[in-house]
Amino acid sequence: MNFTEGEYIYINKPYRMTSFGALAYVRTRVSRAVGVRRVKIGHAGTLDPLATGVLILCTGKKTKEIERLQLDTKEYTATLQLGATTPSYDMEHEVNQSYPTLHITRELIEKTLVDFVGEIQQVPPSYSACKIGGDRAYKLKRQGETVELKPKTIRIDAIELMDFDAEKMQMSIHVRCGKGTYIRALARDIGRALQSGAYLTALCRTRVGNISIDDCLTLDDFPQWLAQQEIEK
Repeated sequence: MNFTEGEYIYINKPYRMTSFGALAYVRTRVSRAVGVRRVKIGHAGTLDPLATGVLILCTGKKTKEIERLQLDTKEYTATLQLGATTPSYDMEHEVNQSYPTLHITRELIEKTLVDFVGEIQQVPPSYSACKIGGDRAYKLKRQGETVELKPKTIRIDAIELMDFDAEKMQMSIHVRCGKGTYIRALARDIGRALQSGAYLTALCRTRVGNISIDDCLTLDDFPQWLAQQEIEK
């Protein structure tokens, strides 16, 4: 493998690690294996720290492919807790409001999900990496500032209800979507459409383009995989 010239590395990003943290872990070990101070490397699409799944890393000249790879269709599995919200729409923050759920049925959920298929408008989460005047929204939010983001047009190709637990008021979905879709914001909007609230308790990116989670290495397995490669220096 020629990491300087350019290679793709597929990682299953672990829970509670940032995408940059996973990239830095790989870059340190690849640079050491190649024998240089710092191999050029980037990732094709950020995953939230509380999300797991497919993270495509590009090294060397393959970093030029990042913009193209970000346009690929993505697939996710997500678990939503109904009847409550958090400021970040996931478990990074505590529940800040509760809502009624007695009216929610499997039939209502399936009927509601249909309305989210196609091109829709979505306001990104205020706790996101979207930029406002050069600053990241989540940084401004954590500084106590008011953050207002404009709706963006996104594309949802399909949403499938995989499971619904009426006792726990939890639902699991499979989503196939285009670039720029925030599944946390989708959870928020599904909760509102159900006349209730919702936030994510689990999120996994299972596919980016033709790359599935089955093609990915865990960070625990990466050093052994790297040691087995024939590396051009």
